[in-house]
Amino acid sequence: MLSDTYTLINPQTGNLAFKVFSFTDNSYFDHIQRLNYYSLIWIQKGNGMVRADFSEYNFTQNTLFAFSPYQPFMFQTTEPIEGIVLNFHPDFFCIHKHHQEVACSGVLFNNIYNPPFASIDEQTSNNFEMLLEQIKVEMQNPALAQYELLVSYLKIFLITASRLKSKQQTEMSGSRNEGEEPFILQNLKNYIEIHFKSKHSASDYADLLHISVKALAKITKMHFNKTLTDLISERIIIEAKRELYLTNKAVKEIAYELGYEDEHYFSRFFKNHSDISPQLYRETVGFGKAIV
Repeated sequence: MLSDTYTLINPQTGNLAFKVFSFTDNSYFDHIQRLNYYSLIWIQKGNGMVRADFSEYNFTQNTLFAFSPYQPFMFQTTEPIEGIVLNFHPDFFCIHKHHQEVACSGVLFNNIYNPPFASIDEQTSNNFEMLLEQIKVEMQNPALAQYELLVSYLKIFLITASRLKSKQQTEMSGSRNEGEEPFILQNLKNYIEIHFKSKHSASDYADLLHISVKALAKITKMHFNKTLTDLISERIIIEAKRELYLTNKAVKEIAYELGYEDEHYFSRFFKNHSDISPQLYRETVGFGKAIV
């Protein structure tokens, strides 16, 4: 059941630009979601499990989820959940273009190594409540420079959430016993970042790290809750989506830069992970058409 819905439509395209709504059960999220905009979902009451990309995580109340366009997710609950959703299209605010301002890409969004959520403390909860009320008031009473003001509120929301998640990740890393996360995983992260465009198989990275594929797979699954192949694939998809949105390069050119000589093979790979073709992703998410 949905209530308190506030929607802003992009006048140039007729598509959703910005939306805030409340929910009081799981009916909206009980099937796989693949949305062509960013989603921030604040679970205020209730608990359950979320499926996101290739992983499953348990969650409790006061958890904020952050999902990128066409990132698959769904919630499974045994009791009603309540909360608020904030959706925004890349044409309304592109985190890639404004990375230096909000620094949420790699923290809230597009982080293949950490879960896509953060726990909300009381102070942050109060800040979010205040921001959301200001957003709702502005959307009910449109006036001069409405887009600019809404983007400002959104930036504050994203920066606040990113700071909180970064702090929690630092605390979690600091609380781990020495040796709990093997040094080899830091090397793996570095190698994936350096070589994901040219090395696509788990054995490539096992060779670089001088470890057996089986041993590396076990360590990766234990610490990241994902297979090594999943990590590599997700990193490639993130870069492909970024290129599709930020540039007007042909799909064939993007495929080649990501190490795929066969454009059709790359398109199948992209669709297999995003449930949409590269061209349709570009058409629905757009490229370089930001309003602000």
